Amino acid sequence: MNGANLSIWLKLAVVAMLVWSLLATLPNLLTPAQRDALPAFMPHQAMTLGLDLQGGAHLVLEVNQTDILQRAYENLEDQVRELGRSKNLGYTGLSSGPGGVTLTLRDATQTTLLRDELVREQVQLATDAAGQTTLTFGESFIAELQTRALAQTVQVLRSRVDQFGVAEPVIQQQGKARVIVELPGVRDVGRAKAAIGKTAQLNFHLVSEQASMGGIIPPGLLALTDERGQPLLVQRRPSLTGQMLTSAASAFDEFGNPAVDIAFDSRGTQLFAQLSTENVGKRFAIVLDGKVYSAPVFREAILGGRAQISGSFKPEEAQDLAAVLNAGALPAKVDVVEERTIGPSLGADSIGAGLVAMGLGLVAVLVFMGLFYGLFGLAANIAVLFNLTLLVAIMTAMGFTLTLPGLAGMILTLGMAVDSNVLIFERMREEMKAGKKPLAAILGGFEGAFRTILDSNITSLIAAVVMFIYGSGPIKGFAVALSIGLIVSMFTSITLTRWLILSWYKRARPAALPL
Repeated sequence: MNGANLSIWLKLAVVAMLVWSLLATLPNLLTPAQRDALPAFMPHQAMTLGLDLQGGAHLVLEVNQTDILQRAYENLEDQVRELGRSKNLGYTGLSSGPGGVTLTLRDATQTTLLRDELVREQVQLATDAAGQTTLTFGESFIAELQTRALAQTVQVLRSRVDQFGVAEPVIQQQGKARVIVELPGVRDVGRAKAAIGKTAQLNFHLVSEQASMGGIIPPGLLALTDERGQPLLVQRRPSLTGQMLTSAASAFDEFGNPAVDIAFDSRGTQLFAQLSTENVGKRFAIVLDGKVYSAPVFREAILGGRAQISGSFKPEEAQDLAAVLNAGALPAKVDVVEERTIGPSLGADSIGAGLVAMGLGLVAVLVFMGLFYGLFGLAANIAVLFNLTLLVAIMTAMGFTLTLPGLAGMILTLGMAVDSNVLIFERMREEMKAGKKPLAAILGGFEGAFRTILDSNITSLIAAVVMFIYGSGPIKGFAVALSIGLIVSMFTSITLTRWLILSWYKRARPAALPL
């Protein structure tokens, strides 16, 4: 920072940054068609607007804790059934529910065998006076299941949103059971909510030939309703699950109606071939989230590992179903506990108000600096305009999503950008009062205020970093805008303002500074 001259390399760096910032900022002022018409060497990326500026949907989803336990205990039931086959474990009345797995052992001495086989699953056994044994998970294992399910939910939701092509979505965990999903620019909120919140548990069940007797469902069967609204009894345990899918795509059936083509992996292909070979002439139900989409007949063995889900689809419903199947199933049901829709007109009003606030703030700053510091104020104003352009350019290049708090952070940096110049100019006045010559006063002003400016900006930067680490989405946006603005203002006030003032001094050689 010493000396009356800036190196040629520093000057070239400033000019290069100015040119780049102008080019990077330009796409934000153009329409999409105009951006597409720009030459290939120019930046085409514009800053993405957040939910509060362009409208969209804000959803809070809660993972159903009962469903997590239900599915975990269903898997435990399958393990017990496998033990019955492999270890000759005798039992009756095996069933599962959200409260655990219950069974009655034919031989009470096999309790030790059951406990030893399931000890790795952290299963607790309790037997009542009637001889019924209940298997439950310990609290620590249940907490682990819930944590894992929430993390998997966030991952699947992110994949689904990516499938729908939503720009810059926000998907984040809230507490121990909830997920916040923000979808900027989404207009059909109902469709997005239905697709994102769909559990997408796809199962294939053999249709039972038995009939319910007086409304009593035989053991091992499940009562559903087929695509025509007729009652349908299927095997309770699915013969094949959607976890073996490799792909899904929207298509049309033989009658020209929208459908979804699915393909299985090698294991699924093998099981589907075996299932269709052994059950030619029998019906099987394609069930998604407890709803039967179709229940066709195996007319022949299907060896290619492909099937089709047909039903009363609309074309967009078939596309959405293919998207959620490709993204994977949620580990448990999710419930929408909060929903907010922000219209695009409200976002446009926010943008207009924000731009007015920024414009008025900028004009006020420029007028203030011009009135109080004259010619030096003009140099500071040029630095402020460069600061704003460079700030927008950096945020655009970073793919920053601009929200109302982010816009507030940008407006705040306008005032903070001249704060450094005020410190420098006031220090110059002190140097002049101390009897120093103009050049010495200029250099003394920059050098004397540098430490104060550095300390002040680092303190503010620390506060911004803390807000980014511990704050939520809107607070993070404000913190990012503020952090970038602080760093940019340091550069422009120390480097560009210094260059402009020293260039003026070399030409004018004044006897006193106009401060």
